[in-house]
Amino acid sequence: MPPEETLLLIDGHAAAYRAFYAIRDLTAPDGTPTNAIFGFVKMVQRAQGHIQPTHLAVVWDGGLDEERTEILPEYKSERDPMPDALEMQLDGMVEWLEVAGIPSICEDGVEADDAIATLSRQAEAVGRFTVILSPDKDFMQLINNRIGILNPNDKTGTIWGAVQVLKKSGVQPEQIVDWLSLVGDAVDDIPGVSGVGPKTAAKWLGRFGTLDALLERIDEVQPERFRSSLVDMHEDLIRNQKLVRLRDNLPLPTAPTDLSLAIEDYNKLCFLYTRWGFHTLHRTLEASRQQNLL
Repeated sequence: MPPEETLLLIDGHAAAYRAFYAIRDLTAPDGTPTNAIFGFVKMVQRAQGHIQPTHLAVVWDGGLDEERTEILPEYKSERDPMPDALEMQLDGMVEWLEVAGIPSICEDGVEADDAIATLSRQAEAVGRFTVILSPDKDFMQLINNRIGILNPNDKTGTIWGAVQVLKKSGVQPEQIVDWLSLVGDAVDDIPGVSGVGPKTAAKWLGRFGTLDALLERIDEVQPERFRSSLVDMHEDLIRNQKLVRLRDNLPLPTAPTDLSLAIEDYNKLCFLYTRWGFHTLHRTLEASRQQNLL
């Protein structure tokens, strides 16, 4: 388990998408879809119970980073639009967070990844441990002895550290930016070196240490067929580093110390659970309240 002072940061849109596709055909009494809201609530509650954070926030995408789109206009351009049935449930998630006393962060023009990276580094600077709930592999670059990842795809509930990053990627956290620059990221429309997969990129970085060193010693690269590709991709690889590296020093108006949990509004939670038809959550809330009154 993390140390006593722990900040839990949840990648909001990633959690919403996961909840939406995990649960199907759940609707409120009035017929509106609630599957994503229900799954989102359960995911946040489950993470809270597992981590027991002293501070918590759900961080949402506020738009694409302008500098990245200037560097690569195609950046994240091929993503499918959000399903209408999911988009109409986002306000309900934010409403639930407010009533549950959980801070919600969304800054215009700031990607959630960058906001999470900034808050994690700020928490690290004051000696606080941060757990990031997200399946996004970009966060592996942040991992150290005070920043870990709770990957929802890992059913063991392990908080990922350098050991898990090495097992997943074949490289250390500080090499993830270079590893992703070589491999590319289809999700973000970042092209890598043709024919170079995770194992080849990891083998190169295991030998040369960094992408810069690899490019400086390109004549030593094996197999030989990749040398011309690396030469042709030189400028693109430098660009990829800028695209992949998270911005961890943004001037956010919110600091980790601002992310204390507030007291939940019992009456409003009851109202929401009734409106959405979440009977089990309603009963659990009532049982918890009765226990607290004893």
